Amino acid sequence: MLYPWLAKKYAVGLEERRALYPEEKAGRFPERPLWVHAVSVGEVQSAWPLLDLLARENPGESVLLSTTTATGRETAFRLADGLFGEQIYYPWDVPRIVSRALDRIRPKGYIVMETEIWPGMLMELKKRSIPALLANGRFSERTARNVRKRPAFWRQVYDLFSLLLVRSAADRDFLADLGVPEEKLRVTGDCKVDALLLRKRAADLSRIREIVAGQGPVFVAGSTHQGEESIALAAFRNVRERIPQARLVIAPRHPERSGDVLEAVSRTAEAALLSQAERSGGTSWDILVIDRIGVLFDLYGVSDGAFIGGSLVDKGGQNIMEPAAFGIPFSHGPFMRDFVEAAGELGKLGAATLVRTEAEMASHWERCLDQNEREKARRASGAYFQAVGGAAKATLDEIRREMTKK
Repeated sequence: MLYPWLAKKYAVGLEERRALYPEEKAGRFPERPLWVHAVSVGEVQSAWPLLDLLARENPGESVLLSTTTATGRETAFRLADGLFGEQIYYPWDVPRIVSRALDRIRPKGYIVMETEIWPGMLMELKKRSIPALLANGRFSERTARNVRKRPAFWRQVYDLFSLLLVRSAADRDFLADLGVPEEKLRVTGDCKVDALLLRKRAADLSRIREIVAGQGPVFVAGSTHQGEESIALAAFRNVRERIPQARLVIAPRHPERSGDVLEAVSRTAEAALLSQAERSGGTSWDILVIDRIGVLFDLYGVSDGAFIGGSLVDKGGQNIMEPAAFGIPFSHGPFMRDFVEAAGELGKLGAATLVRTEAEMASHWERCLDQNEREKARRASGAYFQAVGGAAKATLDEIRREMTKK
């Protein structure tokens, strides 16, 4: 009954999702690969430093990468092309499809990134004595609530893993409290930290620097949600009273909102969409509204200070480690439950500032121009990444130890 709906929703890669691989593709599958599954963009970013390290330290290792979403697939080719032998869409968790996929792929090990759990696949891997590992495991409040509704079921599911490598002691304790054997649990840190540093090293900021080139300082309101742009705009107006050359970049979390945001800010300032500025080689603007994905990280690299959205409205906060990677001063609101540990540590070190109002945001942006404040943020971010980096290496070491047992 669900097949027509699934076939429509997953028309792209439908045959691969059914584990029906054309001969020309199947012929390129690596022999006895390490199968790494990264469901979408975030998980691919976590897998990237692991694949990079694996390619450098074990250049002969065969890797097959799977994703579920088209954006995950595109991200994998953009970030990690050359670090895996072949890429497929992940097979549906239906017994006959799972069996068909494993018969064809014949992996020597299976690694899934972060939270993507498919019981059918795990049970079949267990039956075939193929090691299954969770890497960069994380358990949000929402995931934890769902798991606690059926603790016995999820205890059995997680116990199907040979090893669970998690980001933090809190993640480990959650699984231990659930009843997962502690000998299966390891804290290895967050691979996304290593991914950010890799991404920073690979970034080419020349194009975005041309777009924002100008005389005045540039502030970024990144990954904003509805209700936050008006606060950022009011803060910007406040700043402009004292720093008339200041400019603002607003990057809505959902770029499809960019037209509405542009209309709102155009009433009080000269504004443009990024696409317009790109076509004209840097259209004159006081406020630039970002209307596509994939540029915010680079924008942090050319800005003087930032505000991180999803935090003045209760959306859990967006990724504050991105501006921290460039060592710029940045602020966020009080709602940071999705990045609570990073927010707390970066705040304690002096890289991040909590703001609740437009006045506090404006005050922070002005302080961002103080050289001592900038140096303080740079040192604090450096100390943070030095303390939390190295997760990819720790994860790969644990994977190697586990694979040698089999």
